[in-house]
Amino acid sequence: MRRVTLFVNGTSKSGKVVAVYGTLADLLSVASSKLGIRASALYNGKGGLIDDIALIRDDDVLYVSEGDSFIDPQEDVKTLDEPSGANTDWLTLNIGGRCFTTTRTTLVNKEPDSMLAHMFQDRELWGNKRDPRGAYLIDRSPEYFEPILNYLRHGQLIVNEGINLLGVLEEARFFGIEQLAEQLEVAIKNSQPPEDHSPISRKEFVRFLLATPTKSELRCQGLNFSGADLSRLDLRYINFKMANLSRCNLTHANLCCANLERADLSGANLEGANLQGVKMLCSNAEGASLRGCNFEDPSGLKANLEGANLKNVDMEGSQMTGINLRVATLKNAKLKNCNLRGATLAGTDLENCDLSGCDLQEANLRGSNVKGAIFEEMLTPLHMSQSVR
Repeated sequence: MRRVTLFVNGTSKSGKVVAVYGTLADLLSVASSKLGIRASALYNGKGGLIDDIALIRDDDVLYVSEGDSFIDPQEDVKTLDEPSGANTDWLTLNIGGRCFTTTRTTLVNKEPDSMLAHMFQDRELWGNKRDPRGAYLIDRSPEYFEPILNYLRHGQLIVNEGINLLGVLEEARFFGIEQLAEQLEVAIKNSQPPEDHSPISRKEFVRFLLATPTKSELRCQGLNFSGADLSRLDLRYINFKMANLSRCNLTHANLCCANLERADLSGANLEGANLQGVKMLCSNAEGASLRGCNFEDPSGLKANLEGANLKNVDMEGSQMTGINLRVATLKNAKLKNCNLRGATLAGTDLENCDLSGCDLQEANLRGSNVKGAIFEEMLTPLHMSQSVR
């Protein structure tokens, strides 16, 4: 029976003595089990590849490879016995094809709990692979690794212009360098431009309008137009859903079929605006001025203001035939001389609302609150069947 001593390729420590039997594949299987690697090739001490088990002699020293080329164990730097403060333990890292020369002390001392430190403290355990020149192979981005290596050298985070901090952060997390990762997260946060919540101006919005084809829908959902002058503009079919239009000047603007659902129109001025077929469900128009607005569409498309907050609005003289104001709030609103023929006011809060001179023919006021409402100089009589409260 022959015996041989097996070492991991490139090392001369933690060897295993095994018996040679069977085929070369059997010996590779034993080597894999004993050394904890995927053995695929055997070399003798001079780097010769063993391809036949008959070539192995008793007491041979063999080096087991996972497929990489032979590495002379004499080149293996034995530094574990050196003092911890030694600064001469030089090594080369091959990071994604680019080589970096540094010391083991640099990689270990700054962040001793990092994965990178453990890779070179316990290199026999990790089984680091090397290229033909002896450089340790690490499949990561060299561009993002360089700032990390410099940080381990002098403790300062310095990133050259043009390098993405997010890439460096991912590398720091991969290597387990937590202190650097925290610094990078702060740097990334500080590098982000502050969120711009400033309102859109008339000039900016007109530029958007001119750049949009007339048949394309302009999406302005959730945008901030607070205090903007949008008077006399053609705003048909635009989606202003949940937009901030508070204190906007929308006088004589064309908002035909615009979507203002849940939009904030508080304090806005919409005098003389065209609101045919507008959708203002659950919008907030408290304190807005809608004097002389036209909600009436000759084609029969009805404006929908269901559930809208219209407290203290001034809608005097507006054309609102067939408008839907179901469960809307019009407390203290001014609706003098409005045309509300066929309007739906079921469940509407009309408390202290001035409806003097209004045309309420065929209007539905069932369940509405008319406490304190003024119905003087009505153009048509208000039948009890129209209101039950």
